[in-house]
Amino acid sequence: MSPMKNSILSQKIYSFLLAAYRWYLQTPERSLHEAYEAALKIQEIEDKHFNGNKIDTRSAKYSNSVMDYFESDLNKLLKLVKMRLTEFKASRWFLNEENQEAAQKTGIEYLSASFVLERLNFIDRVISKYTVLPEQITSKAIVVKAPNAPVDSAITPTLPPKIPTKDLEIKSDKKPKGKTDTTGVLPRSILSTISRLQVELDPNSEEEVIQTFRQAQRRTIISIRFILLLIIVPLLTHQIAKSFIVGPFLERFRNTEQVQIFINSEMEEEALEEVQRFEERMKFENLITNAPPLSPEVMETELKNKAMEVAEEFRSESSNAIQNVFADVFSVAAFIWLMVVSKSSIAVIKDFFDHIVYGLSDSAKAFIIILFTDIFVGFHSPHGWEVLLEGISRHWGLPANRDFIFLFIATFPVILDTIFKYWIFRYLNRISPSAVATYRNMNE
Repeated sequence: MSPMKNSILSQKIYSFLLAAYRWYLQTPERSLHEAYEAALKIQEIEDKHFNGNKIDTRSAKYSNSVMDYFESDLNKLLKLVKMRLTEFKASRWFLNEENQEAAQKTGIEYLSASFVLERLNFIDRVISKYTVLPEQITSKAIVVKAPNAPVDSAITPTLPPKIPTKDLEIKSDKKPKGKTDTTGVLPRSILSTISRLQVELDPNSEEEVIQTFRQAQRRTIISIRFILLLIIVPLLTHQIAKSFIVGPFLERFRNTEQVQIFINSEMEEEALEEVQRFEERMKFENLITNAPPLSPEVMETELKNKAMEVAEEFRSESSNAIQNVFADVFSVAAFIWLMVVSKSSIAVIKDFFDHIVYGLSDSAKAFIIILFTDIFVGFHSPHGWEVLLEGISRHWGLPANRDFIFLFIATFPVILDTIFKYWIFRYLNRISPSAVATYRNMNE
């Protein structure tokens, strides 16, 4: 290589390294500028659509679709602000005085400290509305509502409304409280009546009720829609994969003339029994109609036609069982994908079921527990498990192993019964002791 080419190559490498070094030195200002721009966009949405207030996803001013749009933009902008602030802090931590002097020599002028602080204060002021502090979470978790108070919760999952008072007393104050500390001057019923009157006379109470109703309506719609998706998407995936992917693939690479008719011994026995019943029925009908006896040639022809029909039927059933195996894999993959991409919907549906379960009466809770335990681990449950396992085996074309079915029935319901009892003792006994007492009385 000539000296001129070496010089040109060295200049290109030097200019590239210099540009990379300048980009590295400008990282703090670039990150701060992008975070500031994202905060400005959040403030613009607040000023334009929410009268300068916080972007409240529970607002009754817009429809659910519009609020979903605002919520999506807000989450993207908040994520961008947090990432750029983290990049700003990390880059400033790595840059020292020598780097700053080098930046000044290369013509890079840093923003003044007052200007940087002004932008950081603006960013913190904007995103602080959407940042939940741990102290706020703790204070919200400790609040215990009255039994008749309306349920007010956001779309995000909340803790159960009933919290043991003993644990709260231990965490809040280790000293035992006397009766004078727990008993008020006025009866609690009078205080609750006064509080209810204050709520009814509040001019903003109607708007709060509408917002609460919209929150509950939105939570219910999202939960029902997600439950339907969990049912419909795997079923549709199974049928589409079976009809357009697995089925044509097997028909293309399998020779229909050499395809095995029976994929297990049970199918062969069923086919043999069906042909035998056909032969016996044909002889019986010939006897009761006083017709002339069938010749061996006619009997053989009829049996051969029936055997071909039965063989074609079981060949189709065997092929269908093989297709079910691969189609089920696609269904499980679709279900897992739906669960992964719908984490927010899972949180909503958990909150939805929490409100349903904790809103039931004690007798209803006890009834549901007894119903589920009797179905899955009760006296008649082995027959249901046997039918279920045989159906799954036939769906996949597997022979029903009686030893495995009996072993499963002897162990799995026992494990479920132990889990139910542990859940009742460990959790339900703390959350709703009266429901446990009702359950025991009904179970006896």
